[in-house]
Amino acid sequence: MKIIQPNWAVPRHIHAFTSTRAGGVSQVPFDSLNLGDHVGDNLGDVVANRKILAETYRLPQQPVYLTQTHSTKVLRLPLENGTDLNADAVYTNQPNEVCLVMTADCLPAIFCSRDGKEIAAAHAGWRGLCDGVLEATVAEFACNPSEIQVWLGPAIGPTAFQVGEEVIEQFTAIDPQAREAFVADPITSGKFFGNLYQIARQRLNKLGITKISGGDYCTYCDAENFFSYRRDKQTGRMATLIWRSA
Repeated sequence: MKIIQPNWAVPRHIHAFTSTRAGGVSQVPFDSLNLGDHVGDNLGDVVANRKILAETYRLPQQPVYLTQTHSTKVLRLPLENGTDLNADAVYTNQPNEVCLVMTADCLPAIFCSRDGKEIAAAHAGWRGLCDGVLEATVAEFACNPSEIQVWLGPAIGPTAFQVGEEVIEQFTAIDPQAREAFVADPITSGKFFGNLYQIARQRLNKLGITKISGGDYCTYCDAENFFSYRRDKQTGRMATLIWRSA
């Protein structure tokens, strides 16, 4: 298995990474470490891949896999029995609880308080990012936002995320500064390229979060390492996860 690790300075008991598509058992077009059970892959292969992930990286327990709906709902771990898993972010202040989100172009973001006692992971597709999933995640923290550090994991990059004016209007209706994150497509009239990483930084900065790293990859451009829904349509999902030891 190959993983992408955050370039951040957090307490030693914090563990975090993003999986790549390598190292699993799924067949084309889900090859090979697909962790999503909702994409049409053989469910036995998905179960095997999740076991590979848990055993290879010695996860303290099997993670909760959310049913992601591009919402702003945040769950707290440990879960109560019968909790609805429809959510797009997960938070905990307990040791050995794994916060995990899945992506294949959408932006994964992980959060850690200065003392390492509070952590979270969020799935920020453009709709969730626009509607405030990052803000909703930060609202779960007891510490001041200025004490939170964020890493932005692999997502579709600013040269590949093509959108229309209607998407820009939705972002700018909430924050006019978002316009700075879009540039006109030089080839296709009426289309623009958006920078999800830049918008995420804008939103986090407005909350008082300045320690932000990551944003160095493009899932669409790197077919060897990453699944990309926009590139391939039928494809697998990577996981971005964070937990803390006791």
